[in-house]
Amino acid sequence: MSQRRIPEATVARLPRYLQVLVEAADAGRQTLSSDDLAKASGLTSAKVRKDLSFLGTYGTRGVGYTVAQLATEISTVLGLTDDRPVVIVGIGNLGRALASYDGFSRRGFRVEALVDADPAKIGTPVGEHVVRPPSDLPTLVRDHGITIAVLTTPAERAQAVAEEVVAAGVTAILNFAPGHLEVPDQITVRTVDMSTELQILSFYEQLNEVSAAAS
Repeated sequence: MSQRRIPEATVARLPRYLQVLVEAADAGRQTLSSDDLAKASGLTSAKVRKDLSFLGTYGTRGVGYTVAQLATEISTVLGLTDDRPVVIVGIGNLGRALASYDGFSRRGFRVEALVDADPAKIGTPVGEHVVRPPSDLPTLVRDHGITIAVLTTPAERAQAVAEEVVAAGVTAILNFAPGHLEVPDQITVRTVDMSTELQILSFYEQLNEVSAAAS
């Protein structure tokens, strides 16, 4: 089935299902029902069944979904059947933490290179890699087939770094710096703005406090 026919909202939920399936496999589970997936994902079983139907997957009545098979199907849709090489640019505290995160390899990604402009960091080892200068980006991207860059740079440097990785041949960016990045239309960007997420949490906390005070 063409991935273009899968709604964007469904695609956004597929990684959540894959996480549940990976944990189920680790626990030795062979099958999961739609209710199991729904409970672990914080969704309704009807939503789970509808999402998975876009993959052409309906499970078996009275049994549910085979964990290994469904994990493979979701990984295929997400393009994770082969590990995707990644470069992390900006090796501060967050960059170092991500470089050492073993969850990447279990989710279909492989950190191939670390890059930072700070002369004091260039040449230093972080995990299994040595930090390289930005001038090495084109070579790293070409030699390792890197298509995804994770930016953990300061906000004021994010746009310039985004332009550097795009010029080097990267076609997708995961940006941890706040603010909008201007990139060509064919470049995919996802921004993880923790300040914004905290502000949204604050909004709901305020609602809870008002509700508690009124009761």
